[in-house]
Amino acid sequence: MSDSPGGSYTRDGLTTPTRSKERAAWDEQVVHAILDAGYLCHLGFVRDGAPVVLPTLYARVGRRLYVHGSTGSRPLRGAKGEEGLPVCVTVTHLDGLVLAKSAFHHSVNYRSVVAHGTAHQVTDPAELRLALDAIVEQVVAGRAADCRPANARELAATAVIRLELDRVSAKTRTGGVNDEPEDLALPYWAGVVPVAPAHGAPLPAPHTDVELPPYLRESAC
Repeated sequence: MSDSPGGSYTRDGLTTPTRSKERAAWDEQVVHAILDAGYLCHLGFVRDGAPVVLPTLYARVGRRLYVHGSTGSRPLRGAKGEEGLPVCVTVTHLDGLVLAKSAFHHSVNYRSVVAHGTAHQVTDPAELRLALDAIVEQVVAGRAADCRPANARELAATAVIRLELDRVSAKTRTGGVNDEPEDLALPYWAGVVPVAPAHGAPLPAPHTDVELPPYLRESAC
């Protein structure tokens, strides 16, 4: 992913949390690192007057976020017009379960990004290919060059929306348990249970007789 020199995103009422403001950050490097560490996002928008949230894949390229969809999705078709589609995109990584002496102080360690803006459907063929390659790479680095690219029919059935990253913020929680002084002697275990994603051993398809590529061997370690 290409990056511009370090900077900060817009800080306003929409991108400033109302609780635990000290956990928020608007620094580009912090935001980009959280986005680049994942590939599953939740896309929020309004359909027929009701809020809708969909899980889908994404990739960051510079200060743009590309989100994968289907041309059969009615809301994503709305992003094709000049007005675009107002959206909210969220990405969250769970890093730990924080177990306190009291139920009230249980928490989680996490890294998250929330991006607001108006998304537009990618219609330029060259940009669409770039976006799809970026999404494949976001999921498995090295894969875009190791598979057949989408043909014209497949491109026609695929929708990608583009969100310019501007009104964006990150929020994180790290560290240990925040128990009350009067609870410290209670006979309950307290601490942090680390949480991290893990890849299992790749399972080849029945019609595959190709040696496992290096990038999959590395991801399975």
